[in-house]
Amino acid sequence: MGKVKGKPGPLARRPDNSAFKQQRLPAWSPMLTANTVLPFFYFMALTCMLLGVWLLLTVQSIQEIKLDYTEAGTCHLCFEKRKNVSNAAQTCTCTVVFPIKKALKGDVFFYYGLQNFHQNLRRYMDSRDDGQMVGRKKNLKAPSSYCALFMNDPNGLPIAPCGAVANSIFNDSFTLTYRGPRGPPVPVPLLRKSITWYTDKNVKYRNPKHDNMTLAQVFEGTAQPLYWQKPVYELDPHDPNNNGFINDDLIVWMREAAFPNFKKLYGVLYRASKPFTNGLPAGNYSIDISYNFPVQYFRGRKEVVLTTLTWFGGQNHFLPIAYLVTSCLILLIAVVLTVAWCKFGKNGKNMEE
Repeated sequence: MGKVKGKPGPLARRPDNSAFKQQRLPAWSPMLTANTVLPFFYFMALTCMLLGVWLLLTVQSIQEIKLDYTEAGTCHLCFEKRKNVSNAAQTCTCTVVFPIKKALKGDVFFYYGLQNFHQNLRRYMDSRDDGQMVGRKKNLKAPSSYCALFMNDPNGLPIAPCGAVANSIFNDSFTLTYRGPRGPPVPVPLLRKSITWYTDKNVKYRNPKHDNMTLAQVFEGTAQPLYWQKPVYELDPHDPNNNGFINDDLIVWMREAAFPNFKKLYGVLYRASKPFTNGLPAGNYSIDISYNFPVQYFRGRKEVVLTTLTWFGGQNHFLPIAYLVTSCLILLIAVVLTVAWCKFGKNGKNMEE
């Protein structure tokens, strides 16, 4: 019988007679034996153990001081004052005195920390307008619907920056003072700028183009977030170039934390003058705190963290412990396989009996 007109023949779908399509390419299949597998397991166990010990020693060399100031020192007065919502607009300052028994050598980083504050809730994270934060003027006057309840103020003016994330910005401020054994107290200089990533100020956050106008004129017709004490163009009264959507503190806060207990960078020790050229010397210190951020409503706590860093980063024991646990598991598997091989397969019986 001949081929039906218009339909391919029975051999039309046959692949070409090539090495690739006929699967005749050269290949190598390793033969897994005890002499090759067991040394590999022991080598990996030793490698993970050495890495874990090395990272653990690196982490333990980091010096860190945590100070919970929620109700410490004179801050308990501000804590009680902030329980009353009617006192939210009133300023309250307090002082906490603490010692540093061992000098913090090298670069010292100043963090503020919050506990039980969930920045990872989906509705909270979505409540922002990235188009507005990148400097689009149309979003400035007409914020995204994602901002929801924090889109307009009671007078109907659009809020800039809008959303729950910006509205809840951490607004405590700190002044650290060194009280040495001799001489008067010395303010500890902190670098409050350049604490953000390069991509933040060059990609994700930009002020609207204002040419010959001031930032106040650019943001005219907008309102500050409901819980803010000053508009966005006055966040840093000492540096006009650190205002608006490119303010360092605002950018750091807008990077949401993954866990309810977190810390965010506030400043870095400026080591240009004595006695701070080598770090923070041992002695007594005090922190003057502008106590503004309330934590009673979510049963939270506030703290400051002074820490040094290494190439590995901050004090985090997760990775070295993970390496050590992995090393123990691999070593255990290797020992079990070795015992099984010695008992059943060493003499070539291959577990036949």
